[in-house]
Amino acid sequence: MMSKRPTFAGLPRMLAAALLAAGCSDAVGPARHAPTPAFAPGVASGITLDQFNGSINSGPTTVILKGFNPTNPHVGDAIIATFVWLGSTNIITRVSDHLTNGTPVGNTYTLVDYVTAGGISMATYVATNVQNFPDPNPTQETVLVVQADLSSSITDGGVMLSAYTGVNAVFAQAVGAHQSASGAASSQTTADPGAIPVGAGALAYGITMSNRPAGIIGPTGFTPITTQSDASLEDDGEYAVQASAATVEPQWTWFFGQQATWLATVLALNPAAPPSTGNLTVTSSTGGSSLDPDGYTVTVDGTTSQPIATNNSTGITFTGLAAGSHSVALSGVAANCTVTSANPQTVTVPSGGTVTAAFSVSCVTPNQAPTVNAGPNETVVVGLLYTLTWSFSDPDNGPWSYTINWGDGSSPTTGTASSPGTFNTGHTYLLPVGTHTITVTVTDNLGASGKALKTVTVIL
Repeated sequence: MMSKRPTFAGLPRMLAAALLAAGCSDAVGPARHAPTPAFAPGVASGITLDQFNGSINSGPTTVILKGFNPTNPHVGDAIIATFVWLGSTNIITRVSDHLTNGTPVGNTYTLVDYVTAGGISMATYVATNVQNFPDPNPTQETVLVVQADLSSSITDGGVMLSAYTGVNAVFAQAVGAHQSASGAASSQTTADPGAIPVGAGALAYGITMSNRPAGIIGPTGFTPITTQSDASLEDDGEYAVQASAATVEPQWTWFFGQQATWLATVLALNPAAPPSTGNLTVTSSTGGSSLDPDGYTVTVDGTTSQPIATNNSTGITFTGLAAGSHSVALSGVAANCTVTSANPQTVTVPSGGTVTAAFSVSCVTPNQAPTVNAGPNETVVVGLLYTLTWSFSDPDNGPWSYTINWGDGSSPTTGTASSPGTFNTGHTYLLPVGTHTITVTVTDNLGASGKALKTVTVIL
């Protein structure tokens, strides 16, 4: 049995100590659940149970609250908080959250279902995309606490908390169908809240309570969250994630030994919407001369690439991109070509549609260096004027400058030429005699150079 719960009016540290008391389950009656499964330690795909906790305690008190000790749920989870108490009206004035050290958190908890009969009440609140708390909590003073404020005092009550990853972040889209029912019996009976439609991948959450602790068997196909009780109240929470759309109707079997009232609620929480996607088509257009023979490469967001021809008006397509902004870049462009459109480009992929990014490239014939011919090796006589006959050819980018280094330590001969051709340039070799290397260098007006060498042997 639970120990009596104090009125929570003390200091934050005292409040934290009270909140960290764990809920209990009494093994009453002929049948119980198997042990409650461990919570998921991290975020998984689809909806999964992340954390849970709860307690039922005798009063009197004007608040019902519990923390997710020892470990907070994940930021972004959906929290279901079902409050149970002795009473026939919904006296909850506000459901809020804070840390055990008293720091407000500020998530919004909305009433989804309330049911009462036989002097007991059960109210289920849901908050989606919860934020503003430590994940994970570094100390037990930063545990997330969910609290219901009551308009009048109760003598007994409690709460079951469960948090789920993978639920749609928008409350209006997350909460699906819900239904409650009540009944009374003095022996074995079925607690059935009724059937609700549940979509594929959605969570079906069910909870039942009674004003008599008794044996209970949970609904087929559901996984237990926890069962908790004290001398006056008992509740049992269950959940199931649907593989496909279906009608869900959880049914509990209560084993009452005397007259008792039961309440039951079932509700659906829808999964997070899959990310919307669209397509991107990339086209290319290349003009000029000496086009890049092997085409280009298109890369999206620096990660996904496809080849594209130099001219592709139909385009290549990237499918299944997340809707939104993406960067598209063209690479592998030859040195004689220039991308004349923006590169990279930023495009917005529409959900369910296609956006086009068009790249334009301009190419020019690469500059060719002059081809120089200095003629064959020769023998010259010292002191006599020697005439070097040399030539060059170049299809582009004149005029040209030339330099002739005679190889004997004398100053080079320089000049300009307005067109390619054959040229005669004189030089006199002086003593000493020997072999010298002549270097003829021709440079076009874009800086490309060609040269030729020859050997002359100077004799007496």
